[in-house]
Amino acid sequence: MGRIPAGYLFRRLGIFVLTIWLAATVIWIIPRLAPGDPISAMVGRMAASAGFIENADAIIEGWQERFGLNEPLFNQYLRYLWGCLRFDFGYSLASFPTQVSTLIGFALPWTIGLLLLAVTITFIFGNFVGAIMVWSHTPRIIKALIPFGLVFTSIPTILAALLLLYVFAFLLNAFPMRGAYALGVEPGLSWDFIWTVIYHGTLPALAIILVSFGYWALGMRGMMITVEGEDYIQLAKAKGLKPFHILYRYMVRNAILPQITAFALALGTLVSGQILVEYIFGYPGMGKLIYDAIITQDFAVIQGTSYIVILLTAIAVLIVDLAYPFIDPRISLKGGR
Repeated sequence: MGRIPAGYLFRRLGIFVLTIWLAATVIWIIPRLAPGDPISAMVGRMAASAGFIENADAIIEGWQERFGLNEPLFNQYLRYLWGCLRFDFGYSLASFPTQVSTLIGFALPWTIGLLLLAVTITFIFGNFVGAIMVWSHTPRIIKALIPFGLVFTSIPTILAALLLLYVFAFLLNAFPMRGAYALGVEPGLSWDFIWTVIYHGTLPALAIILVSFGYWALGMRGMMITVEGEDYIQLAKAKGLKPFHILYRYMVRNAILPQITAFALALGTLVSGQILVEYIFGYPGMGKLIYDAIITQDFAVIQGTSYIVILLTAIAVLIVDLAYPFIDPRISLKGGR
């Protein structure tokens, strides 16, 4: 098995810290490139809906002082970085005085619960389909039926969500149309609550699985074709090893490494949720939170959610990068590869 040298570990940690800092800086800069400021935009929306707001300039000045927007940019930047280290992203402009961390803390578990299960099922099922597409011992009828399942890959997730919602919720009334759990059920570690969460999350998860597993299958198929022509596969066949043993120990094990990297990236970005899917099903996850923040121009929430997405993506990549030598002993770490 592989071993992680101290030098390699420190280099990877340094790249991890640099990535987070650069990403956080970009997140802070981009909203400030837009003309105006979020306070003026919020007051403008209020004026548009109410028709007139008395002492609008004083309100804007007071809120700018409250949120520190009248301070020098460098001071704002330092305060922002310190807040990122403490996961303190300030107050939501659209839901004041609720803090951004509170909104993220409520939405994050819902997205992780929904998408972690969906992405894991998609990864396992997709790679299995991709492997048996190439395996010479797969029955012909299965190879003929698999391409029909890949048709869903060309369908956008939002259309799959609308189709499932129309068929199973509207026509058949087999699943609820919106929400994460049934009204009247008290959230907690009870069977009633767990069952209603699974029941409400089936269609959103199925919409993600249907349109995503094909990408894993096609990627695995391409890697399996490459591995199938390697000399060690021919040697294993010449030794008379069982076909399934060759498939699992030699072909899948060597072809799965790029897929694992992609899986780590998928796990990191799942926190952003399938924005439109969560919005269509009224699922209170990160996707819906980001959608609402974009609609209301809530820059604090956009910055906080973007930072969490990038942080978790970088953590996932770091973990997989350090785990590679234990997955495949061929990977040499001494050279920094």
